[in-house]
Amino acid sequence: MSSLFPDRIETEHLALEPLHESVDPLDFYRICSSDPGIEEVTEHLPWEPHSTPKETIDFLEDVESQYTSSRGVQYVVRPRGGESEGEIAGATGLTVDWERRTGTLGLWLRKRFWGRGNSSERASALIELAFDRLDLELVAVTHADGNGRSKRAIEKYVEAHDGEYDGILRNWDTTGDSPRDMHRYTIPWKKTDRPGTSGG
Repeated sequence: MSSLFPDRIETEHLALEPLHESVDPLDFYRICSSDPGIEEVTEHLPWEPHSTPKETIDFLEDVESQYTSSRGVQYVVRPRGGESEGEIAGATGLTVDWERRTGTLGLWLRKRFWGRGNSSERASALIELAFDRLDLELVAVTHADGNGRSKRAIEKYVEAHDGEYDGILRNWDTTGDSPRDMHRYTIPWKKTDRPGTSGG
């Protein structure tokens, strides 16, 4: 098992644990295939609602391969406290390009967990992981052109960490039926305020 990535990260309101170790594949399939609002959730994501349990299994195997080869980590996002404590709220990740010393953030949340500030809170935790534990020099994040919700959330935490908007990447995302433009933001390590979280 990789020792580069924490087995658990806790913030004030969230707990993050490695996705491939922490979810039941069939439970995760039900969320990724037919959770209320899943079509809206995946509208701007590089994947579509899962069609079969095998698709979910294959995805989790890819996540495990990324983790064990130290190319990145995907965490399940669970609330701490309140009525939703312990539920699967979504998933977040940090993909590492070691040659460029860059970590790229990713996130999706179930629709009923939108608007709770989870995006900024887990971003701060992963930014700290990238700089303080993995010794990376840059954290990057992108969103699809037209995804206003992600744009607002990303701008909020990028500004809080003294990052900046780099520009638009034309025809960058080729995972769908046609290429999509992506907007890119970056946070350099020397500018981060290194927010406090605890990792295990």
